[in-house]
Amino acid sequence: MRAATVVLWAIASLSPLHASVRAQTTAVDDAPADRPAPRTDENSKVAHAELLQKRTTGRIDIYFVGDSITRRWGATDYPELLENWKANFFGWNAADFGWGADRVENILWRLENGELDDVNPRVIVILAGTNNVGARPGDAAKGGNITRGLQSVVEICRRKAPNAIIVNTAIFPRNDNMAVMPEINRINDNIARLADGMRVRFVNVNGRLADENGRLYDGMMNERDKLHPTIKGYQVWADALRPIFAEILGPPASTDSGPPPTGDPSARSVVPAK
Repeated sequence: MRAATVVLWAIASLSPLHASVRAQTTAVDDAPADRPAPRTDENSKVAHAELLQKRTTGRIDIYFVGDSITRRWGATDYPELLENWKANFFGWNAADFGWGADRVENILWRLENGELDDVNPRVIVILAGTNNVGARPGDAAKGGNITRGLQSVVEICRRKAPNAIIVNTAIFPRNDNMAVMPEINRINDNIARLADGMRVRFVNVNGRLADENGRLYDGMMNERDKLHPTIKGYQVWADALRPIFAEILGPPASTDSGPPPTGDPSARSVVPAK
């Protein structure tokens, strides 16, 4: 019976449907990370429209951009994380422009299509790339592709906000598959070289999130997905960012003029039912 099950699994793995799924996954992994690509789902379209509006509201001195790891920190649908965001950044007019599940090429598209236009922040914090890495290890070509994408993010930020100091953050460790850690380390080594120590900085907090083998310390990441930080993990990132912000902006003010936080439109039933 067991042998028959193995044979049936092998046949299923060769089916056209299975092959199609594998081909689609490979196609996504091979997509040029330095070529802007839009998200086409309705929720992302609504979120983009809201972020375009957000950029015109209030004053933004610190602009965070990235994927869900960035988004959750300053989002209304993660109130405990939002309180940590406020505790660390209130008075510096910080705004969160992260969006969940974004790959580097999606972030590039958002920046190319208005989300940074006329904002003129003094600091831009970037954290991106983990969705391109995924849970499957890749080869040198994949790492090079992701590196080029992250370099393009830095370049467009410099072009759209030439007076900003850019803080490029190392991709965080992820333990959903430990086999991807060498790839993450190589990419981080690559993007560290983009920093000049002046206009482009590099921040790597991974040594405080995980041990030398990349295994996460207890309590740093969500136990379920081993990818998204807990408050403890976010505080590690904040502790590295706050001295940079103080250096550039001075101490936080007693009031804050940043735009109100936003959240996932689907959590508010803004997106029409499909």
